[in-house]
Amino acid sequence: MKDLKLVIITGLSGAGKTLAMRVFEDHGYFCVDNLPPALIPTFMELCSHSLKKINKIALVIDIRGGGFFDKLFESLNEMADSGYDYEILFLEASDEVLIKRYKESRRRHPLALEGRIVEGIASERQIMSRLRDEADYIIDTSNKKPSELKEEITMRFIEQGREERLLINLVSFGFKHGIPLDADLIFDVRFIPNPYYIDELRPCSGKDKEVKDFVMNWPESRQFLKKLLDMVQYLIPFYIREGKTQLVIAIGCTGGRHRSVVITNELAGMLKANRHRVTVDHRDIDKDRG
Repeated sequence: MKDLKLVIITGLSGAGKTLAMRVFEDHGYFCVDNLPPALIPTFMELCSHSLKKINKIALVIDIRGGGFFDKLFESLNEMADSGYDYEILFLEASDEVLIKRYKESRRRHPLALEGRIVEGIASERQIMSRLRDEADYIIDTSNKKPSELKEEITMRFIEQGREERLLINLVSFGFKHGIPLDADLIFDVRFIPNPYYIDELRPCSGKDKEVKDFVMNWPESRQFLKKLLDMVQYLIPFYIREGKTQLVIAIGCTGGRHRSVVITNELAGMLKANRHRVTVDHRDIDKDRG
């Protein structure tokens, strides 16, 4: 039913689902938190036949439902059979960030009422793994400010227009910490001279002017950036033609703190100047402090 838009917000506890729901609510979605999955088809029927037309719905579904959560996939299959379209937004974060958030909020993890938080997180990841695989859109909130998460959700789900809906996610990373698994395109900038070996630059990051000036002072950096922008802009129309709504571009250096951060920020600025929709995530910027 194309006139009724449904987004299922799910993911790990502490990853930002409440904030996500508020974003949808602020944009006119009818939002329900912790609805038992077995009731989803009935709820959608009620909404589709309501006198006050409800055509935008966001449901938060997670492991707080306990045994009810097991009915989710059965309900989703029933929804598909009935002709309802839906998208799944899955929010996650690293164990370290989730533990920190729980300690700061002093709340208990739903699956660690009598145990350690880390054990609850591990259990939840296992339970949610299948739903994560089914998700249409995955956001790692580990390094995102609330405003950045709001912007990404708004650009992906709220704003209209097929071409405008292509969201370019730029991710800087360190090869020593592993390649981002969701990357569509991966670029290696380890050929650029490394600021890490400059004593006064080692404690800084690619966000600092001194590091940026050092990285961009090399002709190969400027030439690479120009060619990278040309290639990305060349590819974008073809991704749109294939119906792609998200493009993840990962840019890596050794540790993910200096060169990749500079190039990612520079590329983001150039794409935004050309009216593309861009989010930036510096995944490993805090992992190799000098």
